[in-house]
Amino acid sequence: MFDSVGWGEILVLIVAGLFILGPERLPEAASWMAKSVRKVREFATGAKEQLREEMGPEFDQLRKPLEDLRGLRNFDPKRVVTQHLFDGDSDPLGLSAFNGSNGSNGANGSNGANGSGVKPQSIAPQAEPLKPGERPPVDPDAT
Repeated sequence: MFDSVGWGEILVLIVAGLFILGPERLPEAASWMAKSVRKVREFATGAKEQLREEMGPEFDQLRKPLEDLRGLRNFDPKRVVTQHLFDGDSDPLGLSAFNGSNGSNGANGSNGANGSGVKPQSIAPQAEPLKPGERPPVDPDAT
């Protein structure tokens, strides 16, 4: 309930209440406020339970879209677009296979280009070279 209210705001409200109500009525007002909040929570819980009893299994079907809407608060468009375009592939361009070493030993004689001795996870299949006089394939969408 107090996710967006910090301690500074609460302190300001207490000081303002102290000046407005005075030290005599402030404890009474605080207890009234606590009782009111408790009653509202009880009413909300009771209404939720009553609705659940009356609707039965349809209540959960109604709650799911509402929870999905609540999940939009943490919506990250970049992550969603990347996931949609690349089907969740962490390396959509296949750059991890090349890693600068082309599968041979690097200049320093170790496995891998950075000298860490780590081999690439998967190596992309090499395309066959063109035969003499053969035309390369053309992709009209790429031009």
